[in-house]
Amino acid sequence: MGLTWQDTEDIAYELAQAFPDEDPKQVPMPELLRLVTELDDFEDDPEQVDELTLERIAQAWAEEFAHQA
Repeated sequence: MGLTWQDTEDIAYELAQAFPDEDPKQVPMPELLRLVTELDDFEDDPEQVDELTLERIAQAWAEEFAHQA
């Protein structure tokens, strides 16, 4: 099964792999939404996300980014 909005840590990992040069702290929420929904493994409804979930994904991605630096 693919990624859903509940898979924040997995989404963050996938974003870090797909966009290694992108600083997650500089990505606006609409862009983050687009990037997540364009991930190959993402299978959830883009209309079902809330801002808090996007913030969690952004935070987890920032942590992944920091670990890779």
